[in-house]
Amino acid sequence: MIAIADLYRRWLGELWQGDLKVLHELCAPDFIGHWPDRDVRGVQEAAEQIGRTFTLFDKVATTIEVGPLVDGDLVSAHWTFAGDYRGGLPGATAAPGTRVSFTGMDMLRVTDGRFKEYWVVSDALGLMTRLGVFPS
Repeated sequence: MIAIADLYRRWLGELWQGDLKVLHELCAPDFIGHWPDRDVRGVQEAAEQIGRTFTLFDKVATTIEVGPLVDGDLVSAHWTFAGDYRGGLPGATAAPGTRVSFTGMDMLRVTDGRFKEYWVVSDALGLMTRLGVFPS
C-alpha cells in the first residue's frame, strides 16, 4: 500500500497539474470534498470542481511548502498554486496570460488507501485581488 504522504504528493503533483483521471485511483467512490462555498460528492463531482481550475488557468505549477504532515488517517500540507490566467472570470481586469499565484492548505482523510474526505482553505481574496476583481 502506498504511504499516505506519497498519496498526497500524487494529489498535488498529478491531480492539481490537470491529470483528472487519477481521481479514480486516489479517491474512494464515496469521496466528499469540502470547498469553502460547496461540498462535492463522488469522484465525478470532484473532477468537475477541480476541472474548473483548468478552465481559468494554464501552465499550472503546484508546490508543497510545508508537509505533507500525517497524523493517523489524516494528511495535511501548505501549498502554493501558480498558473497563467486564461481569462473569462467575471470582473477580472488581468489580461489573459498574466501569471498569478496563491497559497492554501489541504487536509484529507484516508480510508482503505484512498482519499475519503477533503477540506481546503485558500487565499481566494489574494487571488481575486491579483486578477483585478478587487482593488489592491
